Amino acid sequence: MTPRALLPVALLAALTAVGAHLRIPFPYVPVTLQAAFVCLAGLLLGPWRGSASQIVYVTAGLVGFPVFARGGGLHYVFEPSFGYLLGFIAGAGICGLIAGPSPGLIRSVIAAWAGMLAIYVIGVFVLYLNLRFVAGTDAGMAHTAQLGL
Repeated sequence: MTPRALLPVALLAALTAVGAHLRIPFPYVPVTLQAAFVCLAGLLLGPWRGSASQIVYVTAGLVGFPVFARGGGLHYVFEPSFGYLLGFIAGAGICGLIAGPSPGLIRSVIAAWAGMLAIYVIGVFVLYLNLRFVAGTDAGMAHTAQLGL
């Protein structure tokens, strides 16, 4: 990728990091503006560069930069909200795939909904795994969905 192509990727990764700190705290998964920036990355950059921006964001957080809602570092893999971070990568890609090269308003809204659906499906599933196997609770999928949505 050329430097001209890398600049928007880095910018959307940085905006996602800013969105992490604009949050409403909840016990397991805080509500943030990250998902909006993830969908924006898919809509503006397309599926591959949109996903690349989220890979940059997640990698920066796992390396140790405090870009996630509750800090950063490799230990974040065991946080209840880690699945949503993985969902960001898929969400940006799906949003970009559905939107296509020059989407209209309706197609952009459908693409954003599909991207959000991907984020939440992956996020709730990994939250379920985290609660069952890391925290050792006996939470069912319905209870986990209530916590994660």
